[in-house]
Amino acid sequence: MSDQQQHLYKIQFINQGKVYEIYARSVGASSMLGFIEIGELVFGEKSSLVLDPGEESLKHEFANVQRSFIPMHAVIRIDEVNKRGIAKVTETKTGEGKVTHLPFPIINPTGDSSK
Repeated sequence: MSDQQQHLYKIQFINQGKVYEIYARSVGASSMLGFIEIGELVFGEKSSLVLDPGEESLKHEFANVQRSFIPMHAVIRIDEVNKRGIAKVTETKTGEGKVTHLPFPIINPTGDSSK
């Protein structure tokens, strides 16, 4: 498959209170329950004259990573894109994008609903 025909995905996820935006050629469900598997990470070319320090730090962080497993609940969005952007890490803004947990019923083992 030529480089133009390969899929390219932009993955946004939360890690330690920061939003990561990375690009990868391979994204799919993991054999580990509750994780998304990301492989073949794509960063800027080394021959580029202008280097983005944010992307360089991400490139260094994922330097020896063949595959990464991201918890499903940390994934914000996965898009298939035509062109690679700049990989980056941004701080989460207070009050925006707060995670709301799904409500779950409180189960009373005795079956008494008055409590």
